[in-house]
Amino acid sequence: MVYHGSSLYTGMVNQEVKSAIMSVIAEVRIPSTDFELGQILSVEGMTSIELESLVPTGEATVPLFWVYNSTRDSFLESVQRHPSVNSASEVDVFDDRTLFTLDWDARKDHVFEGIIDYEGQVLSASGTPEAWEFELRFPGHDQLGDFRAFCEDAHVSLEVVRVYNPTNPGAGPWYGLTEPQREAIRLAVQLGYYDIPRGCTTKELADDLGISDQAVTERLRRGIVAIVTHTLLTDETAT
Repeated sequence: MVYHGSSLYTGMVNQEVKSAIMSVIAEVRIPSTDFELGQILSVEGMTSIELESLVPTGEATVPLFWVYNSTRDSFLESVQRHPSVNSASEVDVFDDRTLFTLDWDARKDHVFEGIIDYEGQVLSASGTPEAWEFELRFPGHDQLGDFRAFCEDAHVSLEVVRVYNPTNPGAGPWYGLTEPQREAIRLAVQLGYYDIPRGCTTKELADDLGISDQAVTERLRRGIVAIVTHTLLTDETAT
């Protein structure tokens, strides 16, 4: 699944930039069965999810997320039946994906409880029924270490894929991009999408990636925003 918060809201760019100077970013992988949100969203017929944003509302954390290639009605019914979900609803619908909102209490989820307690931010998250990949920012290595220990004590199988300092471009070559965003941007450059004249169309990119024309456009847009946030904005703050 691809799933592109207070401290969790990825759209709060200013807060992220201010915290970037001494912060550390970790890319982690967690089985969907090991945390509550993964269990909530593991619905038959769903192939991938991308987190759009996490918006805190009092004690609850309300995610907006894109669900790809899923039966909308059955997905919504399944999610709404979960005891930790207060409500869930559709926000926008396209041919190949649907934007949902989920009113859910993050404090009942060990992973998100740990992120909150150790001052983390969710920069991106994507998942399938089998596993989720998160990009998390913490104020420093100590908080990241405490979060890992917290997950271990909670019996959450957390695999750290990579850790880097966002102020050191050489140490963090992906600059906040998810794997699908990296793939889309890499292919777009290789095929000349940004050339003048263009060497390919979004339709051709979509055919190669196996997604819709609209999804390609959105994936490229989000990837460019991630690159600018993790490079140009951070550099301006550090100078």
